[in-house]
Amino acid sequence: MPVELDDHMACAPSRIAVSTMHLAKGLEFRAVVVMACDNEVIPQQERIESVVDESDLEEVYNTERHLLYVALTRARDDLLVSGVDPASEFLDDVAYQAKSED
Repeated sequence: MPVELDDHMACAPSRIAVSTMHLAKGLEFRAVVVMACDNEVIPQQERIESVVDESDLEEVYNTERHLLYVALTRARDDLLVSGVDPASEFLDDVAYQAKSED
């Protein structure tokens, strides 16, 4: 039975936790699935379109990139990332970083 995480709850052993990337910070799981890593989902198109001042656009991109990074680094043993083409441009950043760490 899945458990939806909120601000006050951690996942019990042998349960599946469902959460947004925003709530994943500071948590760790044996396995993590990060879904919908599509171009208009990450970065979130609505946030980009809502930027009024062009100087805030970089902050939006940095925040969205950091959210994805946090989600991807919650996995202790196994990580599955899914999406459709075109994939998020941030996945290229992650792939580049992983190659440079090898």
